[in-house]
Amino acid sequence: MSRMSVVIDRVVLRGIDPGSRKALLEGLQTELRQVLANQVALGHNPVPRVQPVMKLKPMVLAPGVSGGRKFGQQLARKIGGSLRP
Repeated sequence: MSRMSVVIDRVVLRGIDPGSRKALLEGLQTELRQVLANQVALGHNPVPRVQPVMKLKPMVLAPGVSGGRKFGQQLARKIGGSLRP
């Protein structure tokens, strides 16, 4: 089994209420784990690299805890997509 380490030093979340923030980070962590596991299972081996900043297209954050969780999941998919070999 392959082992991968992803380090996210900082996530800047301005103007998001604490409940949504926690749900967003939990959704990000859970979905990123799944996205990376799927890539490894498919035989994709992302190239190690340092990416100081990711600039993404605007994304909509729906209100509430479920909106935060969905946003985190979308963010994880975008991060996973940027790691393709």
